[in-house]
Amino acid sequence: MTNTTSVIKEKNKLSKNFGFIIPAIDIIEGKCVRLSKGDYNQKIVYNENPLDVALQFQDSEIKRLHLVDLDGAKAGNVKNWKVLEKIASKTELRIDFSGGISTAENAAIAFSSGCSWVAVGSIAVRNEAIFSDWLNEFGADRFIIGADVKNEKIAIKGWTETTEMTVFELIEIYITKGVKQFFCTDINKDGMLQGTALPLYKKILNRHPSIDLIASGGISTVEELEELREAGCEGAIVGKAIYENKIELAALKKFL
Repeated sequence: MTNTTSVIKEKNKLSKNFGFIIPAIDIIEGKCVRLSKGDYNQKIVYNENPLDVALQFQDSEIKRLHLVDLDGAKAGNVKNWKVLEKIASKTELRIDFSGGISTAENAAIAFSSGCSWVAVGSIAVRNEAIFSDWLNEFGADRFIIGADVKNEKIAIKGWTETTEMTVFELIEIYITKGVKQFFCTDINKDGMLQGTALPLYKKILNRHPSIDLIASGGISTVEELEELREAGCEGAIVGKAIYENKIELAALKKFL
């Protein structure tokens, strides 16, 4: 068994620079929304102006943001880069951006629009050779692999297609190419506020203790955040729990 405490001490923790909490803003048609289990038909609009939401996070001393272009994810091409540009130019948040990054040009648009990292899923699964070229062109430290899973199998194309590749296989491929950050979303948990995929995260970290693993999906309590941090996760993406006041922003300060 891996000694999680020693792993945490040895790793160059993201949380030292950006805090453990990474709030999510999911965008459809320029608006801040949340889905349940990745279902575009189960959409709730929380705010017409994502910048207002981002500023609230910044005012709460949060330093990092997970920004998802859901229109882009569904279309396979970046759609809401102007939202990224606005938030990046009007806040000091470090942003990871995902959704529809299907070409090097898409990645270049995201970086030029102000994101610190591009998070990818489909391209890393379906086109390893092409994505490897991106890692060489932009730098492996500028990318995060988004491991969205159903029963440990990777899902792509905005969660609309499940592959036969496991999350463990995906991580193994890209740690050898210099990628350090991975976020893992259990789609069955996402947006349901019914608990996290803690056993899966522990399993991943036992197999791949050197990665920076960011938990995502199902977080509904401060206690769950404490469990994730204790398990060795480098960060936790929190969305619906904040928007529905299950977790108050003030309660997150001890994780920053």
